[in-house]
Amino acid sequence: MHEQNYQDILARVQTPTRYAGSEINAVKKDHRDVDLTFALAFPDLYEIGTSHFGLQILYSILNQREDIAAERFFAPAPDLEALMREKEIPCLSMETRTPLADFDIIGISLLYELNFTNILTLFDLSGIPFYADQRDDAFPLVIAGGPCAFNPEPLADFFDAFVIGDGEESVVEIADTVLDFKKNGDGKKASLLRQLSKIQGVYVPSFFTPQWDENGIQTLTPVHEDYTSVKRAILPELTIDNFPIDPIVPYAKPVHDRLRLEIARGCSRGCRFCQAGMIYRPVRERSREDLMEITRRSLASTGYSDISLLSLSTGDYSDLPGLMQELLALSQGQCNAISLPSIRAERLTPELMELIKTVRKTGFTIAPEAGTQRLRDIINKNLTEESINATVENALALGWKNIKLYFMMGLPFEEMTDVDGIARLSEKLAAAHARGRQMINVSTTCFIPKAHTPFQRHAQMTLEQTRDKLNHLRDNLHHRKVKLKWQDPRMSQLEGVWAIFSARLNSFSRKRLLMPESIWSQGKGSSALRSLEV
Repeated sequence: MHEQNYQDILARVQTPTRYAGSEINAVKKDHRDVDLTFALAFPDLYEIGTSHFGLQILYSILNQREDIAAERFFAPAPDLEALMREKEIPCLSMETRTPLADFDIIGISLLYELNFTNILTLFDLSGIPFYADQRDDAFPLVIAGGPCAFNPEPLADFFDAFVIGDGEESVVEIADTVLDFKKNGDGKKASLLRQLSKIQGVYVPSFFTPQWDENGIQTLTPVHEDYTSVKRAILPELTIDNFPIDPIVPYAKPVHDRLRLEIARGCSRGCRFCQAGMIYRPVRERSREDLMEITRRSLASTGYSDISLLSLSTGDYSDLPGLMQELLALSQGQCNAISLPSIRAERLTPELMELIKTVRKTGFTIAPEAGTQRLRDIINKNLTEESINATVENALALGWKNIKLYFMMGLPFEEMTDVDGIARLSEKLAAAHARGRQMINVSTTCFIPKAHTPFQRHAQMTLEQTRDKLNHLRDNLHHRKVKLKWQDPRMSQLEGVWAIFSARLNSFSRKRLLMPESIWSQGKGSSALRSLEV
């Protein structure tokens, strides 16, 4: 009944292909033929979620097992959400239109703080109680993973467990543990969580009791003597075995509509504001041989001809020229374009520059982060103005038409001269190198302190300060070849509420700082969401 009603309302929404399912390489299994059902939920629109590489990895790993059916869920757009509420239709999976609440496990990707409220939307539509302690043993096991899971306490009340770190091996261990529990367990979720807590990287919030002192300092007391800390799960090696060889080809145009090759994971640069560079250490590279085998098989199974090299620092891949040579040597029509993110000037060897000349050009991004050398040194952004200038000059000479410069305002120890430096550097680069239709696109955003970084305890700018600096930059940046874009300061403030709170918690220290009472209400729960005032 739900499936027919759902199909009927799709004709009344914008972009119904977001919800169609049946894409190329999607996996459909009869639930009567499997022992475990696993919902993979991404709390954002289909176009964004289907571009998330981590979701493709888990989907592939789980569906390789004959005894497991993994299916996808994405947040509905407001128009569909309204109709689902009107018709009392729960969230249904992309593959078999099965309600979210009917799965054994619900795994949610926590990629970005501003997605958090969409998690509650998925629960509310599906009739799943928000809080873990309100869900009895009949409800699915609800777990979360991804970058934001490194700071689980803000969401601790809502999840039964979190996976901290790489998920490729953890998700298999979790699945096997639940399979065994379904056959031999006592049916009580507390017993299952006890078994899951033995898996590396799994954090069970209910096994820690939070307390606060008169200064608002939170202490977690372990419930079990043999479960007092959580060690991050780390995939020791990137191999072809844990790569999604047959990724799903979306119907609706995704954010990244190309074959993505994760060539490395982790970054050794050590920028003091960058959370990804900290939590994805150590650096691990995928072998060139595996990448070529993956490429040949994936191009054949998807029909893609554009390739994107995926890494936190693509230019640092140890054999980038060799990899590009082999990719470009594929037969005509197989590889028509290779998408490259920013590459530092010192990595642009003559050999690599000759190879780049043959690649179809789209956009090229450079992230100076700060407008002056003084501030770049403070944040450990190892880029000089000479290097930035050389990179822009080389990129434009190699055929790129648009150069994007990415800056942050409000960095620790920033002065107004650093904001002026953004304008001066951008105008200088445009005057020296932009010709014809070439443009310098300057993008600014607000610094947000992230947990597990050296800057995690530095203050974020107020909304008024952000607007003042943005207006100052707009008033002082004047060049016809420079276009300025910025993130809505209100969105940065909202993101900062979650990220700063996470940073204050410092998830795996035993003492955690709460936000001031001017932000939080009097009530204190094991998660700040209960008392959040926005």
